[in-house]
Amino acid sequence: MCDLMPAAQPPEKIGKMKKLRRTLSESFSRIALKKEDSGFDEICVTKMSTRSGQGSDSLIKPLDTIPEDRKVQRTQSSFDPFEKPAGQVKRVHSENNACINAKSSSSGKESPKLRRHSSPSSPTSPKFGKADSYEKLEKLGEGSYATVYKGKSKVNGKLVALKVIRLQEEEGTPFTAIREASLLKGLKHTNIVLLHDIIHTKETLTLVFEYVHTDLCQYMDKHPGGLHPDNIRLFLFQLLRGLSYIHQRYILHRDLKPQNLLISDSGELKLADFGLARAKSVPSHTYSNEVVTLWYRPPDVLLGSTDYSTCLDMWGVGCIFVEMIQGVAAFPGMKDIQDQLERIFLVLGTPSEETWPGVHSLPHFRADRFTVYSPKKLRQAWNKLGYVDHAEELASRFLQCFPKKRLSAQAALHHEFFIHLPPRLWELPDMSSIFSAPSVRLQPESGVSVQVCGQSRSTSDSKH
Repeated sequence: MCDLMPAAQPPEKIGKMKKLRRTLSESFSRIALKKEDSGFDEICVTKMSTRSGQGSDSLIKPLDTIPEDRKVQRTQSSFDPFEKPAGQVKRVHSENNACINAKSSSSGKESPKLRRHSSPSSPTSPKFGKADSYEKLEKLGEGSYATVYKGKSKVNGKLVALKVIRLQEEEGTPFTAIREASLLKGLKHTNIVLLHDIIHTKETLTLVFEYVHTDLCQYMDKHPGGLHPDNIRLFLFQLLRGLSYIHQRYILHRDLKPQNLLISDSGELKLADFGLARAKSVPSHTYSNEVVTLWYRPPDVLLGSTDYSTCLDMWGVGCIFVEMIQGVAAFPGMKDIQDQLERIFLVLGTPSEETWPGVHSLPHFRADRFTVYSPKKLRQAWNKLGYVDHAEELASRFLQCFPKKRLSAQAALHHEFFIHLPPRLWELPDMSSIFSAPSVRLQPESGVSVQVCGQSRSTSDSKH
């Protein structure tokens, strides 16, 4: 197996990393939520101290909204606080700490907005931002650091998904939780799961999401053998729509797989699980190569590249696209990274400097390690691509070994594969579902239910 661990960091860099991690952990230690007119919350950051000795308040903003001059200043440091997805932050005090607080009046009185959900006659009425405002109904799943429950809001009666992240005093807040919460607060799109609320206690950090009843993995399990071509178009269009939105904001998802694509009753697809997501607007010379579940990991990352951009996600789109059509995973590596690369090269051809400039300089590429294969037509590997108009050509634009050749999400939305969709879909506002357009609906699927996805993909180093 190839060694994909990041290179050791110098002592002075480790010191900086620990200092900023402490600051990030402190920022979650005093969470409070400000109520907005919509009934949901904005997180406020109160900067306790600055070099000038003056404090300032500001809302947490999406990382892509950082002014250009501040982005340039950040590029001078190669430190990346989110380099290791599995890393955690230790809880210790720091002089330059940023604590998260709800804004309140200078007199210390509760603002009218904060009293909106309660009245003098009902002091115990449920409020947003409180643990007792949600009722747990059933467990949906459990991971290494979080458990997901189906729940119900006592404030408005709506179903929610409660992602309960366990906090340990000596370890602090997991980086994935910090990343997911901070990024999702700034993302408002119908094809991205909506973060309703954040609840912080001494023992747990709970992220409250809109409830979506299934995911693409379960949907394909229920309808094996490949999905209806019209439904594939609708699912892929929504996936590209959501990706285009985050890519334009310099955010990479970095963990695209069917389990992370939620599907509603009406067929609305939503990008979820941003625990490994990264904001490209946070400058860094390199990224971690320990990203993306193995089956959906691109060859450049498998070969040790840490210099990637939105093209990383587009490889995953190609794998998911083929899987929806063919009914089986495109590259289901069963052994290790070497096996995964062999499966890719068997179809797309073993790369060379002519087909992939710079491949020989990648950390884990050795010409004598791989069998030399010639590229094939994709329909030779996945015959059902030939049965759907323009599918093979579009899949070939996604599944390019050389990253720079992969089609972008925005460009893919205008591919001929979508030629029969209503023109209105390209004009919809971000928060409007494609199913708001007349005649847009899912078609009945054929096939007998069989449990495949949950079992087979568990061998591909899924984090769920």
